[in-house]
Amino acid sequence: MKHNHCGLFMAFFCLLLPFFTETSAAAPTSATEEKSSLCSAFNKFNTLIRDGRVGKDTTRPELLTRLAEIRTEYYLRDGMDYPANSWVFPVAGYNAGAIEKRGNHGFTPRGYDFFSGNSHGGHPAYDIFIRDRNQDSRDDRSGKAVQIVSMTGGVVVAFEKEWQQGSKLRGGKYIWVYDPANDLLVYYAHNEELFVEPGTIVKPGDLLATMGRSGLNAAKRRSPTHLHFSMLRITDGKLLPLPVYNELQRSSTIPSQN
Repeated sequence: MKHNHCGLFMAFFCLLLPFFTETSAAAPTSATEEKSSLCSAFNKFNTLIRDGRVGKDTTRPELLTRLAEIRTEYYLRDGMDYPANSWVFPVAGYNAGAIEKRGNHGFTPRGYDFFSGNSHGGHPAYDIFIRDRNQDSRDDRSGKAVQIVSMTGGVVVAFEKEWQQGSKLRGGKYIWVYDPANDLLVYYAHNEELFVEPGTIVKPGDLLATMGRSGLNAAKRRSPTHLHFSMLRITDGKLLPLPVYNELQRSSTIPSQN
């Protein structure tokens, strides 16, 4: 008597098929997929704020809720806390001597409101200049691009990589890093090439971008090539510019990796 082994196998497989299908359909979303969706959504939300397409009254609580969700995901993905004594100067190959020297080092927080987006007032930042007389976004001594590195730890929550000459966007190609440990949003603007995207976890000294001349005013001949660097502290639902010149002075300096 011959046994139909093939038929028995097919019958057994058909019995198990619904189990495999249900198991696959019910598989939980991975932490990587979840964090990507949270940070990508925050990036889109930030763009709406930047472009003045959402009202301030509803924007503030929603932003805080989104950051709280990203904070949770950051630690689920083994994100770490980095205290201020581990911070790194954000321009590789340079130190605090490259920061604007006039009038409180250029830091003018009065009139600034994050929720005013691209039309905000003040200058809640420090401009860090490089040696670039011919304005080709290259260091005059090395002839190479200047690397922008993360000063703090955290996760990239927003960026812009599509800036074009003539755009009125003031920050040009920018990056926002959220540092959950210190309740900070850290801003790096006027870049040339970006090497991170929303969802990228970074530690102090990690490469973010190369310095450029992107942005409405930064692209003009009268503007020396620089990084526009800003820190905002999240306090009582407000995003307040921090005077961090002393922290920049104390931060470690690293050589360029070019």
